[in-house]
Amino acid sequence: MSSGHRTMTLFVTVILGLVVVIVGLAAAWPVWVWPASVVPLAVAITLMHKLLKPRPIPVDSAPPHEAGGQGRRIAHIALPSAVPDYDFSFSATVLWLVLDTPDGAPPINPAALAVDAVLQRARAVTARQPPDHCALAQHQLDAALATMHADGTGRIMAMAHDVVLTLPEHDRERLTKLADVRKDEDVWEHERNYERNKRAYLGDDVLKDPGSAVVWWLSRNEEEIEGAVERIGMLAQLSAAANNDTVAPPFEHLIAPPWTDRAHEEDASSGAPDWGQHDVDDVPFDAFPSDRGVDSFLAWFGFSAEDPDVRLFAKRLTRLAAAHGKTDVVDALRHRFAPDPPEHGDTEPPRSAEQGGE
Repeated sequence: MSSGHRTMTLFVTVILGLVVVIVGLAAAWPVWVWPASVVPLAVAITLMHKLLKPRPIPVDSAPPHEAGGQGRRIAHIALPSAVPDYDFSFSATVLWLVLDTPDGAPPINPAALAVDAVLQRARAVTARQPPDHCALAQHQLDAALATMHADGTGRIMAMAHDVVLTLPEHDRERLTKLADVRKDEDVWEHERNYERNKRAYLGDDVLKDPGSAVVWWLSRNEEEIEGAVERIGMLAQLSAAANNDTVAPPFEHLIAPPWTDRAHEEDASSGAPDWGQHDVDDVPFDAFPSDRGVDSFLAWFGFSAEDPDVRLFAKRLTRLAAAHGKTDVVDALRHRFAPDPPEHGDTEPPRSAEQGGE
């Protein structure tokens, strides 16, 4: 019993009770009549309850083949998807009803007409669906084929149930791989755009000129004013390199000379030969004919006059020069260091390079 039915029954019961009470009072019923009036009141209420009870609407939910129609199972029918070369596999039970045959109409094959009508309706749905949404397409297809529709000839009505829509396993694997590649490409494209934007920011904004570079560095190190001043030359070089240009003249005096230039300046001031222009193998020992040349040569090796190992190094260098027949270098070294009287073993004839030495 529905809530509306109960409400209506209660309302009718109250109305009938009031009617009985009003009639009894108006007619001055004796006391014994009041209990007797309950029986006809109950009967009236029962009848009204049955009359007001809603009647169920008959629904013909039986499948057409149970209601006199016929059916056929079709399986593994290829239906196109929204992507070329990726076809769905369609299976379903096709049901149909034969309509009245007009006078003089030719005989028909209702099963063939029904299957064709269902496939046309199914193809119209799957052709709009991407192959990687197979489960969603199956639900939509099941709903589209759930009602009877007349075919193009008007001779039958067809529908389908137990719809199954699948995608071959190898196609699913391909789609998964393609999806992974697209995702990787998206990530790579975003990273490349980020790098491109960063390069454009540094080249076109930060390093477009020395002033912009200094302001950029200072904005990141607001408390290091002196550090910014010390780095003006370096930032000017960076700006020039970023723009494939030379350092602007106002900033040239802030750039430290290259190491080789400083070495040349020091060698020129000390009178030492220019080692920056030659390889070690290209400089003969007789390039140091004077004491000052010997000092420069030893300084190049990191020895000073106060170094306790300089005499030992000079002794070994003398033996090496003698082994190669550089007598002028030997004389220059001995003259510079005025070595003590030869120790035992030093008076031996110098050994050749093939015999080896210290």
